[in-house]
Amino acid sequence: MIEAKNLTKTFGDITAVDDISFSIQKGEIVGLLGPNGAGKTTTMRMLTGFYDPAMGDAIIGGSSVINSRQHVQKMIGYLPETAALYSDMLVSDFLRFIGKARGLDDNKLQAGIEKAVASTSLEKYFYRPISILSKGYKQRVGLASTLLHDPSVLILDEPTSGLDPNQINEMQNLIRQLSKEKTIILSTHILAEVEATCQRAIIISDGKKVLDSSLDDIEKLKEGSHHIQVVLKGKVSEAQKIYANIFNGNNESVETVSSDSSETRLQITSSMKASEKVFSTAVENKWIITELFTEKLSLENIFQSLTGGK
Repeated sequence: MIEAKNLTKTFGDITAVDDISFSIQKGEIVGLLGPNGAGKTTTMRMLTGFYDPAMGDAIIGGSSVINSRQHVQKMIGYLPETAALYSDMLVSDFLRFIGKARGLDDNKLQAGIEKAVASTSLEKYFYRPISILSKGYKQRVGLASTLLHDPSVLILDEPTSGLDPNQINEMQNLIRQLSKEKTIILSTHILAEVEATCQRAIIISDGKKVLDSSLDDIEKLKEGSHHIQVVLKGKVSEAQKIYANIFNGNNESVETVSSDSSETRLQITSSMKASEKVFSTAVENKWIITELFTEKLSLENIFQSLTGGK
């Protein structure tokens, strides 16, 4: 349904998106993850035809964004991070205005408004000024405006930005409902949002794709890796080297988090539950353990390791 082919976008000497490719099947809901400035919004704007790529192309429903832009845009509903709303208009008037701008005839417009309003639960607010609505309901109005022409693809740029926890939960439920009929790609840097709503995650960093995996596969990766935090009493300078000789397999690592005269804190990443080995090694070397705990690898750990976070 959506295919990005070697998408690249430059602004002067800056490469904002660097040779990104991926495919999204009909009915999938995919999270586009990355830190601020990673290139998420630029990627989405190329998918919608708002930006021309410097290289590459995007294929939506079998049609090229470059060669068939208007046709492709009829298949897309795009919600930017800050929805473009006219605050002095009533919700009803705004939706009619957007529908007319999209060229919908009266019958299609009325049907589109009724379905969009029902989908976003805006019935009570239909005749109210947009200016008096909460941030969450303004987002709903923006989303309703993207649904008027019944697009098969929704592209949502940080749809929960600025919402409170209750509003975030409501928006996530709404997106899950819409995913029953639509192919959805949404960008976010809120990791819990991806786990709550998406089937797949694509992570980009510095304009490059660094991960493309289903949430099921990520869950298997999380189950198979553990972080072990161990705190030794005093400054134990040889601890990292000794543990590194033990945990030296693929995807295993030993890092000194901090070390001073009072304590040495290590983080050990291992594919096995290795607390017993950590403990027995400390006993053999007569180190005193003051803390020892294990945590499973999280999506946040994966995100940080792939995007340079600490």
